[in-house]
Amino acid sequence: MKLRLALEEKLLDVRVRDRLLAEGKITKEDVKKYLDNLSDETKNAVPLDHEEAKNIQ
Repeated sequence: MKLRLALEEKLLDVRVRDRLLAEGKITKEDVKKYLDNLSDETKNAVPLDHEEAKNIQ
């Protein structure tokens, strides 16, 4: 199950998603279904100030 989930996440990774859509390997419906099933993680967000962000880059 973990391997299947990892492969699904890789296919729908934003860095390769558009290419896979263009090649017909995934559909817009696949993308929509995946995005709709993502959990809301906003409660785990941590605000950064501008100086902290500069040090991360």
